[in-house]
Amino acid sequence: MPTYLAIGQLLIAIALIAAILLQVQGGGLGGIFGQPDAVYRTRRGIERTLFRLTLVLASVFIVLAMIIVVSS
Repeated sequence: MPTYLAIGQLLIAIALIAAILLQVQGGGLGGIFGQPDAVYRTRRGIERTLFRLTLVLASVFIVLAMIIVVSS
């Protein structure tokens, strides 16, 4: 296994953990500042971007893991 793949996977894993931890459970980013929760909300702005970033990072992590398994 090439070292650059392992380093890449480690960096993607750290970024994925950070993206997951930045997402606020249940209340969105407004929940941090005490705004009340609505019955139905859509993701807007940075919440949507962070959600999509999390999906992309997870996909890249899985693909990179498969590449590492195949190359070893």
